Amino acid sequence: MDTKHLVDPELLAALEFMPPFDLSVEMLPQMRGMMVEMLRQQREAAPPSDIIVEERHIPGQAGAPDVRVVIYSPPATYSTSDRPGPKPGYLHIHGGGYVMGSPEMFDMQSKAVVREIGCVVVSVDYRLAPETPHPGPVEDCYAALKWFYTNAASLSVDASRIAIGGESAGGGLTAALGLLARDRGEVPIVFQLLIYPMLDDRTVTRSDPHPFAGEFIWNARSNHFGWHSLLSQEPGSPGVSPYAAAARADDLAGLPPTFISVGALDIFLDEDIDYGQRLLRAGVPTELHVYPGAYHGFDLAFDAEVTKQFRRDAVQALKRALIRT
Repeated sequence: MDTKHLVDPELLAALEFMPPFDLSVEMLPQMRGMMVEMLRQQREAAPPSDIIVEERHIPGQAGAPDVRVVIYSPPATYSTSDRPGPKPGYLHIHGGGYVMGSPEMFDMQSKAVVREIGCVVVSVDYRLAPETPHPGPVEDCYAALKWFYTNAASLSVDASRIAIGGESAGGGLTAALGLLARDRGEVPIVFQLLIYPMLDDRTVTRSDPHPFAGEFIWNARSNHFGWHSLLSQEPGSPGVSPYAAAARADDLAGLPPTFISVGALDIFLDEDIDYGQRLLRAGVPTELHVYPGAYHGFDLAFDAEVTKQFRRDAVQALKRALIRT
């Protein structure tokens, strides 16, 4: 597969800093270490911010360890067109193929959401596979969601205006969390923001993979590793829970309004479009965006026009869902 000629020209330079790799058990510690170093460099280069950042450890589900969350709140001087009183809330779930990552990976994006919407963001540091396979990661996210809802008043958050969202594996966990929250009926969710979500383990086993998607950043071999790590079994096997792979759900009715975005060259393109179509057929208000020339994780190219458009679309969708005038 050679799809470089299809890449948006403004996204080509970013590929030079993200060499191709195939994740494996042997490579995983190295990749996690590289992420830690990248985060260190980002923190050193980051400009000062008035966003209030707080770390807490909250109770996990029964029998599970505490869950670390990072809370981003607007400063007291923040003004918004939203009505006075408690702010809306956004539960963020980071990406990383189910095997890597932390809330700090998306520190800049979380602060931008707080600044542009005036909400409180709670970002979840869920346990990672393969050390913690399903259902550990999604149960950590559910524990954070329930804590957010229960403690909304102390966080100056309106419990009736909580959205959930995430990128890649975080988007997959968001979709799974939406199903879990719907089925348990304990926490209402007003919106879910799925950014190039990792939804379907069966993509690994397709006999007709998309001929122009999946060459860059997150390829078929890494996808297989991520899913195998989460499921502790071969991807595509019978009986995989929809709370692990949301695309496995038979019934999508009753889910909150949804935003889905994905690049046209992303390995998740087909599964994301299919999930969006199924949501629409289930009567779920759904906004679906496909960005031409964009590969998985393209938004790391901050200055590209396609990234700016994606961010405008995502933030505006989240803002419409959370801000009531």
